[in-house]
Amino acid sequence: MHSAVNRAQSVFSFFTTVAFVLAGLTSLTVLLYPAHDVTSSVQLKNVQVLKGRPMYYSTKKEDYAQIKFDLDADLTPLFNWNTKQLFVYVIASYSSASPKDRETVPYTESIIWDTIIPAPESAYSLTALREQYWPAKSTKRSTTKKSNTKKPKKADEPGVLRLRNQRAKYQITDITGKMAERENVTLTVGWNVQPWVGALWWSPGTGAVPHTAGGAGRSEAFDFPALKGSTKAATGGSQKA
Repeated sequence: MHSAVNRAQSVFSFFTTVAFVLAGLTSLTVLLYPAHDVTSSVQLKNVQVLKGRPMYYSTKKEDYAQIKFDLDADLTPLFNWNTKQLFVYVIASYSSASPKDRETVPYTESIIWDTIIPAPESAYSLTALREQYWPAKSTKRSTTKKSNTKKPKKADEPGVLRLRNQRAKYQITDITGKMAERENVTLTVGWNVQPWVGALWWSPGTGAVPHTAGGAGRSEAFDFPALKGSTKAATGGSQKA
C-alpha cells in the first residue's frame, strides 16, 4: 500500500504535468491568430540641444537633446487571451560622433519615451467573479455618495494611443558629451507583448524573434540643431530636415 505522502506526491506530479501542458498549448494558440492590423506613426514636433546636467546625479555638464513628438498607434490587435501587458516605447536613432566611430557603430539608439498598457480585466477573472456572485456590501452613506458622483467617461480601447506634442521622458546624451548637429536622426515606435505564459513578442524591425506583424512607425530623418545659445543657433544654423 502507498503511504499518504506517496499519494500526495503522485497527485502533485500529475497536476504539474497537466498545468505545464495546458500552459504550452495556451502559448501556441496565439500563433493561430497573428496580429496583422497593427498601425503606428510618429512625427517630430520640436527638438532642442542644451548644455547642462541632464540628470540630478550627473557630475559634469554635457550636451543633451530634448524632443517633442506626435504619436498615433492602434495596438488593439496585440491584446488576446494570453496578453498580460504591452510595453510601448519610442526609440531615437542617430549617427555616431565621428566618421571613425561610424565604421564600427554606424548609429546609436536611445529610448526617449515608454509606457505600460495592462490588458483589460477578463470577465472570468477572480475579481470579476467575486463582484458578480459575492458583491461587497455597501452602506447607506456610501450609496448616497455614489449617487451624487458623476459617472466617469468611457475609457478608450486599450492599445489606442493619440499623443500630441508629447515630451520625451528621457533626455538623450552621449558618451562623448556632444549631441549638437548630429545627422540622420529618426524616431521609431516599438512594442513588446508580455504574455501570461510563453515567449515575449517584439515589434518588427527589432531583429528579435519572435516578432509580431504590422507596421512599426518611423519618422522622417532630421538633424539635431546647434547648441542652444550658440552662434549657429542664433543665426538659424542646423534645422530639422
